[in-house]
Amino acid sequence: MTGRIGGTRIEVTDGGTVVASHERSVVRGSQTLLLDHYLEILSRKPGAMPGALATRQARQTGVLTSAHEQFWARARRKFGDAGGTRALIEVLLLHRGLPFPAVHAALEAVNSAGSADPNLVAIEARRITEGRRPTGSTVPSASHLRRFDRDVPVLTVYDGLLAGSVR
Repeated sequence: MTGRIGGTRIEVTDGGTVVASHERSVVRGSQTLLLDHYLEILSRKPGAMPGALATRQARQTGVLTSAHEQFWARARRKFGDAGGTRALIEVLLLHRGLPFPAVHAALEAVNSAGSADPNLVAIEARRITEGRRPTGSTVPSASHLRRFDRDVPVLTVYDGLLAGSVR
């Protein structure tokens, strides 16, 4: 492995192939952090994400867009702070394997449907990437799904059978 420090970038190569490349901080004493480098640890410690320097820098550079913020807010309302942050991290991890425009468009579609499901973002992003997106909206809105709502079953009789009190 070989490391090269240039005026604006730091690169690590292995056998002539660049295995890591990072923007060099040009202001003395400052840090340039990439949120992507911290996603695994933030998924284990989601409470650190809102105040993290990497999160602030991601907002400033446009990596964390208003669509991400809307999704994050909705996910936090639905799953709580930790669960909602993990849902956002799942979406951010999609950027590693799918083009940013596809993930962002999928995120906007899921936001317009009122969902906070990172799996739905992944499905929609893959559909967009593969060019399989129909002309209409593919993400169902929450109001269209209400017809599938059912009452929670009452299981007290079964609990009694298990306890042996009902014959």
